[in-house]
Amino acid sequence: MEAINKSESPMHLKISFNKLLDHYEDLATSADAFIAKQAKRVLKVAAPYPVLREGFTDYELLNKYKNEIQIILQDSFSPVLTKNEIKTASIPFENIIFNSSERFKSIVKTAGEDFELKIKNMPEDDRYILYCTIILNFYYGYSLDFKRPFYYEIPDAKGIMRYYKILYNADFTEIIPNEDAPKITQEDYDELLDNFENIDKWKAKFPPNSYTFKGFVISNMFDVTDDQSISNIKSSLIGENKRKDESFMEGFHDIFRSLLGLKDIRVGFSVYNKEDKTFERVYGAGMHSFLLNNIAASNCSDTLCKWSYNRLLVEKKYFSVSNVPLMFEKTKGEIPHIKVLHEQGIQSAIFAPIANKEGVMGIFEIVSEKPKILNSINANKLADIMPFIVSAVERSKNEEENLIEAIIQQECTSIHSSVNWRFVKEAKNFIKAKLEGEEPSFNKIAFDNIYPLYGQIDIKGSSEARNWATQQDLILQLNAIKSIIQSASKIVRLPIYDQFVFQINEYLKGLEDHFQVDSEQQITAFINNDIEPALAHLILVKELKPGIEAYYENIDETVKVVYKHRKQYDDTVSMINKEMASLLDKKQVKAQKMYPHYYERFKTDGVEHNMYIGESITKEDSFNPIYLYNLRLWQLQVMCEMENGYYQMRKNFPVALDVASMILVFNQPLSISFRMDEKQFDVDGTYNARYEIVKKRVDKAYIKGTTERITQKGKITIVYSQKQDEVEYLRYINFLQSKQYLDTDIEILELQDLQAVTGLKAIRVSVLYHKNKEDKAFYTYDDLMKEIKA
Repeated sequence: MEAINKSESPMHLKISFNKLLDHYEDLATSADAFIAKQAKRVLKVAAPYPVLREGFTDYELLNKYKNEIQIILQDSFSPVLTKNEIKTASIPFENIIFNSSERFKSIVKTAGEDFELKIKNMPEDDRYILYCTIILNFYYGYSLDFKRPFYYEIPDAKGIMRYYKILYNADFTEIIPNEDAPKITQEDYDELLDNFENIDKWKAKFPPNSYTFKGFVISNMFDVTDDQSISNIKSSLIGENKRKDESFMEGFHDIFRSLLGLKDIRVGFSVYNKEDKTFERVYGAGMHSFLLNNIAASNCSDTLCKWSYNRLLVEKKYFSVSNVPLMFEKTKGEIPHIKVLHEQGIQSAIFAPIANKEGVMGIFEIVSEKPKILNSINANKLADIMPFIVSAVERSKNEEENLIEAIIQQECTSIHSSVNWRFVKEAKNFIKAKLEGEEPSFNKIAFDNIYPLYGQIDIKGSSEARNWATQQDLILQLNAIKSIIQSASKIVRLPIYDQFVFQINEYLKGLEDHFQVDSEQQITAFINNDIEPALAHLILVKELKPGIEAYYENIDETVKVVYKHRKQYDDTVSMINKEMASLLDKKQVKAQKMYPHYYERFKTDGVEHNMYIGESITKEDSFNPIYLYNLRLWQLQVMCEMENGYYQMRKNFPVALDVASMILVFNQPLSISFRMDEKQFDVDGTYNARYEIVKKRVDKAYIKGTTERITQKGKITIVYSQKQDEVEYLRYINFLQSKQYLDTDIEILELQDLQAVTGLKAIRVSVLYHKNKEDKAFYTYDDLMKEIKA
């Protein structure tokens, strides 16, 4: 019965005691009579059974020759040490044990009937190559160290995992090449060194069963639970992704249970906020703080007593509470950390500061629902693992700071991915110069010979809409104040109240006749300086108090004025910007895949975007004008889609506002550079500045000889200066008309001269709309408005 050699291997394994018996033959001639006698006894027992020397693979023979094998191995397994040593005789790496010390048997028995002994860290996929390296080492004399430390993981009587390191004694093994075994040359060895993962090469040089392994190994095991627990803690804390996993904390609990030899314990963390002097929760999968329990943050002085505060945060030393119920009773529940532990059913605990030379960063907590099992004695074990926890917290803190910086970078001073390589290059040069002792400077970031594209979807009449909203809010507020003052005048006849009513009426008349820029400022000053002190006095009058309280309920706490219509307007603008920017950003992802280019967008009263495309941005010799034309067509099509998207969402906005879209075409390539002070790109040079001037002024331009603005709701306006641009964009418009994006009412218009800019023209064409995403009908702007209002 073949019990071993179940898996493919370059070695045919045979259990043999040949080398051990050879050793006894040497001992049989010893001058020490006792040793010689004992050796002859062993040889006499083995002599009738040559198979014990020749070797066998039948597992049943281990039972058949059980007594003889025990006698042969008696010196190796001393009866005097059998209850102390953890020792086995086995076939290496195969979990086939045929002799063991009493202590090993006891350890396995305690683990339970269902426990299956298995070597930890055994690389199953690399087992074949492992055997090949053994052959190279033992037979050919090379020195290759492929093995990792091997362990058994065996639970004790409490169910706590213990770790036993395995050390092999291979003195009694032989490796013999079979007749068909290829001879390994130096060239073969050199080739294998660079082909670890090429299993075919290893099998070609070490075919299956081309060598015979004869013998056995003696495994000496040592309990290394403490060392392995510390190693596991270190490994757990190193992996960022591990710490995000749901099972991380449960595994962390198990590691500490092994380290302390205690089943009923849990671990927790709290962060120390030095600026606010508070403890805060750590947010993560399964994370908990027993000091804070269910609250997010707490003042340190409210969480700890004076002694524990000083112990953790000043002395930076740990302390334990071995009997929480007893301490709770003694202190009558007045000690905050004892009280919070008692509320959670915790009966013993250890608290340790997570501190470095800069100070305390957090608190490490170990708790148990059993009294006395956590105490100042076993708290000393934390000395070995706290450095790893401190390192992990430092790294986590740095990662958080980097993440914060990244979010600020993304949200506030974003550097687009298309040009990020240039900033990275300069940063590396900066670091290199600093390391070489030079005075580093961050060189100018500039890109030459690139083509700009600009577009905007702008809220039409935003100033008028905001002024109307402000006017309505001021009318509401003044009328509310007028009502209160008139009521007050009936109770107490004071001329000042009549003067207030007169002033209010004057303001109301002014708002209704013509709202001016300074009207809001004047009225606000009147309310703050005259009305507020009066209301503070009048609220003491019982009859007036309900009305004044109702007035203040309508005053926004942030801006301290009636903020109804203005809030609706501001919310609408915010929603428009958010939706339009989001749509544009999503479309940009696909555009970048067509050809990389710089992209940025801004939220104002609408959404503006800049794009730059050219060789110097991509860093590759791949730019062709076709990519510029493609991006121009893409931009025009996306602007149509944004118009459609806006009018489909218009009914959801608090205020019905209109938008108008514009594209600026600039025919000549230009240069841009990054302005460090403004954290953004801008055109470089006096000539190129013309482009920026046009960008800032063109949407307010008029059609030549008229008072009509060039941008108009329901239409897309394309501003340009060169005839070739006109021809190019008429071609794009014709294509988009065929796809039902644009109507047929094309206008070619001349623009009134701008300051320092002349000769601009524009193409204007109506957008075709759908009522919603499912609607297949096409509408002009006027048709759409009729449909929406119907």
